[in-house]
Amino acid sequence: MKTLRLSLVLALAVFAIAAAAQQPVPQPQPPQPPDDPLARVLFPPELVMQHQQDIGLRAEQRAGITKAIQDFQTKVVDLQWRMQDQAQRLTTLLEKPTVDPVAALAQVDEVLGVEREVKRAHITLLIQIKNTLSAEQQARLAAARSATR
Repeated sequence: MKTLRLSLVLALAVFAIAAAAQQPVPQPQPPQPPDDPLARVLFPPELVMQHQQDIGLRAEQRAGITKAIQDFQTKVVDLQWRMQDQAQRLTTLLEKPTVDPVAALAQVDEVLGVEREVKRAHITLLIQIKNTLSAEQQARLAAARSATR
């Protein structure tokens, strides 16, 4: 009798475990990116290129945007080299058994300074693109961006 009871308990336990294993495990939802106020008022080059016919982009506007992108890319390549150099210097300081906090934080400031220049160059590009577009073209791009979200 005890063996039958034990067998039943084990069978129920196995059955419960199998049923639980078939239940989907809830997946955590990825965090939503914070609302970017700049993204609402500026237009990345990819968006302009994707909708150039829809907004009636003129040849001279395309040429101006292309020039701005080329200038940005040239500047950013130089900044990337500088960033890599500054990051390597910081790594060298941090690899020491005892880190000099004054030197390390001064080097962090150097790295952050180059990052600031990259971000500034990017915002400059986006402003140039926006200023190249008419108010009507900007409205059409904003509508196109909203439709894809």
